[in-house]
Amino acid sequence: MLFVHNLRAVLLSVVFAATLGAASVQAADHSLYDWQPCPDSLAVQGGQQPTKKWDLTISPYTHHWTNNPEHKQVMLGALDSHVSGGRFCGLALFTNSFGQGSAYAYVGQQWDGLLGNPKLFTKVSAGFLYGYRGEYKDKIPFNQMGIAPAIIPSLGYTITPKDSAQVFVLGNAGLLFAYARSF
Repeated sequence: MLFVHNLRAVLLSVVFAATLGAASVQAADHSLYDWQPCPDSLAVQGGQQPTKKWDLTISPYTHHWTNNPEHKQVMLGALDSHVSGGRFCGLALFTNSFGQGSAYAYVGQQWDGLLGNPKLFTKVSAGFLYGYRGEYKDKIPFNQMGIAPAIIPSLGYTITPKDSAQVFVLGNAGLLFAYARSF
């Protein structure tokens, strides 16, 4: 239980620091804003350049498909880095549905202008989940030593050029509702 409280404190600290520091980071030369954690092979050669460099995503609520008294509130903070061609890579830190500190490292693709609406977009990410351990290790498929592959689609709506709302489909577990801030 102490780990869950520590993870929440870390997530809140990351969100707070990123929110306060985003403007100053953008202004500095050769700063974190210029750092690119995504592999070069992820970018599409000659692809459209991203209109944003980073997304900070937070999620205060997850709806589970089934009511299980063991389910805990999911807290999530994620940071995505964008490259050409609508692609991105990222890391999400979260408490899973059973209160365990967890992480998701991923790469993905974003498609803007869904159904002819310039504010509607969809994304899909693929990567590895860590954190479903002990008695909950079988709650996600293919979990070996606490690590399992995952594919997570989402649907989003751009509220302003820097703000968006998204809904992530978590397989047969539920829906995760999130807010993202681009910088």
